[in-house]
Amino acid sequence: MFFQQTGVKVYLVLGKTDMRKAVNGLSIMISEHIGKDPFSGHLFVFCNRRRNILKILYWDRNGFCLWYKRLEKELYRWPQNTEEVLEIGTRELSWLLEGLEIKQGNAYESEQYEFIS
Repeated sequence: MFFQQTGVKVYLVLGKTDMRKAVNGLSIMISEHIGKDPFSGHLFVFCNRRRNILKILYWDRNGFCLWYKRLEKELYRWPQNTEEVLEIGTRELSWLLEGLEIKQGNAYESEQYEFIS
């Protein structure tokens, strides 16, 4: 999938987003309201009030891509945090898109190692 690239960060823009917003409105929201760079290539995920629609906005080399998914019968397990933005991994985004919670109790935590010579 488009988000399986290395080095890509995923930002959930928490709360309710007006899904009438398109590329321009969402990119302004990213830069002005949450202080992130919409041209970074990272994924910015938005959810509507009913929690049945997700939009993912990202910059791909020479233009914005807007990915849209609407569930017909189910709801997304959108976090109810009080934070404005939540950074998650691509694994957690996959879980969210599959209808799972982004925090799985029995999942291993990702480890980061650095080689020091």
